[in-house]
Amino acid sequence: MKKVMLVFGTRPEAIKMCPLVNELKKRKKIQTLVCVTGQHRQMLDQVLETFNVVPDYDLSIMKQGQNLFDITTNILNDIKAVLEKEKPDIVLVHGDTSTTFSTALACFYLQIPVGHVEAGLRTKNIYSPFPEEFNRQAVGIISQYNFAPTQRAADNLIREGKNINNIYITGNTVIDAMKHTVKADYTHPELEWIGDAKFIFITAHRRENIGEPMHNMFRAIRRVLEEYPEYKAIYPIHMNPVIRKAAKDELSGCNQIHIIEPIGVFDCHNFEARCHLCLTDSGGIQEECPSYGKPVLVMRDTTERPEGVEAGTLRLVGTKEETIYNNFKELLENQDAYNKMAHACNPYGDGHACERIADILEGKEYVAWNVCK
Repeated sequence: MKKVMLVFGTRPEAIKMCPLVNELKKRKKIQTLVCVTGQHRQMLDQVLETFNVVPDYDLSIMKQGQNLFDITTNILNDIKAVLEKEKPDIVLVHGDTSTTFSTALACFYLQIPVGHVEAGLRTKNIYSPFPEEFNRQAVGIISQYNFAPTQRAADNLIREGKNINNIYITGNTVIDAMKHTVKADYTHPELEWIGDAKFIFITAHRRENIGEPMHNMFRAIRRVLEEYPEYKAIYPIHMNPVIRKAAKDELSGCNQIHIIEPIGVFDCHNFEARCHLCLTDSGGIQEECPSYGKPVLVMRDTTERPEGVEAGTLRLVGTKEETIYNNFKELLENQDAYNKMAHACNPYGDGHACERIADILEGKEYVAWNVCK
């Protein structure tokens, strides 16, 4: 029996790893262990509860005002004993967080094989997004199993000299997660406030956007909403006090937007399914919203998910106020432009990524995810 340990610590990781935990637990040839770092605390716990995942280990490293130094060193120090005790045959990490990088580094020191879920995403600018681009590139050096969500991600790894026999195209596990969260009978007080208006969903939290870029984003959004009273927006705001101050400075007094406290994955996916379009600087939402036929305006200067841009589900609009304003306004005025994005094929998966990964770990043959076939 193969002992597989999954390590994750943030809300986005948990959303994409919990479905894989539950799939692996079904497999008779795999012993599944879960270690969470607690890099995010409350938001992580909400996802674990949603998917009924109970960790075997919880490092609980989160502390007030933590920085990248704190996260990295605390995980390295605390996870060593867990890995030495359990001696897993493989450790699975996800994506690009500091939890992912620190865990992979610990595994390298202990010579434990690493499997990288959502491998191969690249912007090729090591500072954008920061520190995520460095994290995923560094984990790519270490990992022996590379579970790439798309052909482009696999091609990135091949160009970097990775062994083609260690690269598997699986689709993204976030599409699997959404099968379990979106409900036809879902209700929420904020959706009651939306009423018959058209719903704009907003997320903004990216570290490199803090400062003037975020003020630009908020100003553009406010201008459009005030010009189109038939639209209302909901913005679940990040806990970061700097982001909260920027939102207060730019969005206070705008009656068409509700700024609410952070929401869990269950609410988030159901909001995405019901919105008219989404403005975001997030990563995962770029994959999620297209599954519901919802256009996404990506308020970033780079994206590691160019497949969506090429497919037409995403539009990269940067962080300049006028560019965001013009693109947002166009999708409200131009039905053809909206329909073109809403009806584009989602290139990120078919809801069977976890099954493919589990098959690979069991040594079974798998059929690679083939975009839109």
